[in-house]
Amino acid sequence: MSGHSKWATTKHKKAVIDAKRGKMFAKLIKNIEVAARTGGPDPAGNPTLYDAIQKAKKSSVPNDNIDRAVKRGGGLDGAGVDYTTIMYEGYAPGGVALLVECLTDNKNRAAMEVRTAMTRNGGNMADPGSVSYMFSRKGVVIVPAEQDGKTLAEDDVLEVVLDAGAEDVNDHDGSFEVISEAGDVVAVRTALQDAGIDYDSAESSFVPSMTVEVDADVAGKVLRLIDALEDCDDVQNVFANFDASDEVMAQVG
Repeated sequence: MSGHSKWATTKHKKAVIDAKRGKMFAKLIKNIEVAARTGGPDPAGNPTLYDAIQKAKKSSVPNDNIDRAVKRGGGLDGAGVDYTTIMYEGYAPGGVALLVECLTDNKNRAAMEVRTAMTRNGGNMADPGSVSYMFSRKGVVIVPAEQDGKTLAEDDVLEVVLDAGAEDVNDHDGSFEVISEAGDVVAVRTALQDAGIDYDSAESSFVPSMTVEVDADVAGKVLRLIDALEDCDDVQNVFANFDASDEVMAQVG
């Protein structure tokens, strides 16, 4: 899972940079709207909304935009939102499996966008069920190693999250990835908060149970396809099962 985990961490850092350019704002706002519609507009009683808001704030989304999204999603402004979650399955170059999570109000548009991005970047659509069995939904919390001028050790994080349901802690280039069952992500996040440890993101994710080792050439092609998919307005997340060494990831940049 090292390649996947490293990509998950890299992806988070990339998302923060993209968000500052405004690229990811719409996706983050959409997450807030859906969370508010599903569980209500009060973050105190809606952990999914709380985490969606925190992720948006850490990605520099203005508070006014966040507040409006909560009101829209919760129907507090009289205008409700109605998005549908759709999962598409496919393969990237090198036989890498992809799960593409869409949040859309137009299924036909979403399908066309995903298919076009796949076709133009060396990917192939797959039949439902042919890829998803390789992934499990897990809770993933990303914790920066640097905390108020101090550097956390892996054992420091593990000690805090173990009793909260964490299954694994992975150390990846300046941050830790805490894996748990999806239902334990709030408990893990809360344990970190209670211990005074900051986190970058806490959410449910699809983690691969089997991976494909790739070299720099294939990794570059896979990442280009993922970039193209994430550029689609209706695509919220892309999950991949490639594994790559630190050296390969460094070559790809």
